[in-house]
This record gives sequence, structure tokens and C-alpha cells, in this order.
Amino acid sequence: MQILTIVLTVVFVLVQIFLIAVVLLQPGKSAGLSGSIAGGAETFFGKNKAKSFEGKLQMWTKISAFAFIVLAIVLTLLRQVNG
Repeated sequence: MQILTIVLTVVFVLVQIFLIAVVLLQPGKSAGLSGSIAGGAETFFGKNKAKSFEGKLQMWTKISAFAFIVLAIVLTLLRQVNG
């Protein structure tokens, strides 16, 4: 049981680092002046957003955030069982 806790802790730290990196790679949501000028192009790129780099970053952010939460709960339960 101790080895499982150590392995999950290492995976947890790796997920934390990956989550931080993915969040920092995402561009800001405030478009500013360029967003109002290129409003027509936004609808075209909005349709293909899932295929873009931004869309992939958002998908990996959701997956890694889910993994972070699940691992945090599992590690908490394991540490309570081990005492």
C-alpha cells in the first residue's frame, strides 16, 4: 500500500506540473481592439476551434484538471486508510 501511495504521489506531482504548463500556455481571453476589428474572422475560427492549438490546450486543461482532482481525492483517502 505504501508503494501505491508513492507512485500516485509522483503521478500527482507530474499532473500538477503539466496543468500549470498548459494553463500558462493559453492566451488571454481579453481580445481588446484587435477582437473588435477582426470580428468577422472570429466566427470562422470559432467553428474550427476544437482543431486549433487553443482548442487542444483547453481540452488538455480539462483532462489534467480532472486527473488532478481525482488523484487528490484518492491520495487523501489512501493516507487516511494508512493512518
